[in-house]
Amino acid sequence: VQLQASGGGLVQPGGSLRLSCAASGRSLDYSSIGWFRQAPGKGREGVSCISSSDGSTYYEDSVKGRFTISIDNAKNTVYLQMNNLKSEDTGVYYCATVSPTRLLCNPSAFTSWGQGTLVTVSS
Repeated sequence: VQLQASGGGLVQPGGSLRLSCAASGRSLDYSSIGWFRQAPGKGREGVSCISSSDGSTYYEDSVKGRFTISIDNAKNTVYLQMNNLKSEDTGVYYCATVSPTRLLCNPSAFTSWGQGTLVTVSS
């Protein structure tokens, strides 16, 4: 599967962005799909993940209530709606997938990765 991430950019604190991860090559059925963030000088961490089988989701504590992950099975695309962005949300955001599996959000478990999209939150 090939993943294409898009939607990053420069936004002021409190603003919003929607990231998209479009998959091609195979369906995202029976998969866990996630968004991972790598801040400058830090490792890659799981921000939010979703199971395409049952729609179950995971959110990292710092983004709960602000970020929403969703999947459009017809378009084979996963979205991350990010609201009330903070400076600490800055980083390169990668989407990734692994299948067949239940919900996972440990980056070491994911096998297919897209290129990153840069999110910069700054005034």
